[in-house]
Amino acid sequence: MAEQDVVDLLTAQHEQISTLLEQLRSGREDRQELFTELVRLLAVHESAEEEVVHPVAKRAQFGAEEMVDARVEEEDHAKKALAELYDLGVDHPDFSSKLADFADAVAKHAAHEEAEEFVLLRRQYSVSQLEHWAGSVRAAEAMAPTRPHPHAGSSPAANLIAGPPLAVFDRIRDAVRDWRSQN
Repeated sequence: MAEQDVVDLLTAQHEQISTLLEQLRSGREDRQELFTELVRLLAVHESAEEEVVHPVAKRAQFGAEEMVDARVEEEDHAKKALAELYDLGVDHPDFSSKLADFADAVAKHAAHEEAEEFVLLRRQYSVSQLEHWAGSVRAAEAMAPTRPHPHAGSSPAANLIAGPPLAVFDRIRDAVRDWRSQN
C-alpha cells in the first residue's frame, strides 16, 4: 500500500473541516465540543500549510507565488474570523451567522487550494516528494498552535519562531480546559 501523500492528507483534512462545519451549522447539542475540534484542526492545518506546503508550491513554477499569496491572504482572513468566533463563543447570538459566513469562506479557500495549488504540486513533484512532504506536514502539525493567532504572522519563519511557544501555551490551556470539563 502506498504512503499517503501531502495532497491526499490535506484534502482529507479539508473534508474533515467541511464535515465539522456542517455539524456545527446543524445546531447539534455538542456544539462546543465540535467547535473546539474545528478550531484545533484548522489551526494546525493552516500552520502546517504555511510552513511546509506554500513554500514548496511557490518553488514549483514561475508565477506560482501570486497564487500562493492569494491563499495565504485567505488564510489570514480566516484566522481573524476564527479568532472572532472563538472569542464570541458558541452561545453568542451572532455566532451562527458569523459561522455561516466563515464556512462559506473556508469552502471557497479549500476549493481554490484543491483546484490550483494541489494540482500544481501533483504536476510538478514526484510521488516520493509528495509522500515526504506529508510527513513534514504531520511533524509541523504536531508542533503547531491549537488556536488561531492572527497577529503571530503567517510566513514560514513566523511559524517556526512563534509556533512552538504558542503551541505549548495552547496545549496547556487545552489540558486545563479538558481537566475542568472532566472534574
